Amino acid sequence: MQNIALTEGVYYILLSLTKPMHGYGIIQNVLFLSKGRVHLAAGTLYGAINSLLEKGWIVALPEEKDSRKKEYLITEKGNEVLSDEIKRLKELYENGKDFLKGE
Repeated sequence: MQNIALTEGVYYILLSLTKPMHGYGIIQNVLFLSKGRVHLAAGTLYGAINSLLEKGWIVALPEEKDSRKKEYLITEKGNEVLSDEIKRLKELYENGKDFLKGE
């Protein structure tokens, strides 16, 4: 897969969608995962969701009969992108740590 740097919001959205989740749940989970640092507005979230759907990184799950909330889930392609980003971030961290040690 190509090396794509994700925005923090997209990173946390993909991380959230490793489990089926609806929009408000994603907003709450991103707040939790980022320890309150990343706040997603509804418009920002749904713009990102539309982009992720177009890229094939997430899918919309069939709606339940008794629920009006649409749920989303990461795809295999999205998992690859997320995994690549985690590796990229780890490399950045390690390079910074080594630099500070003077190596």
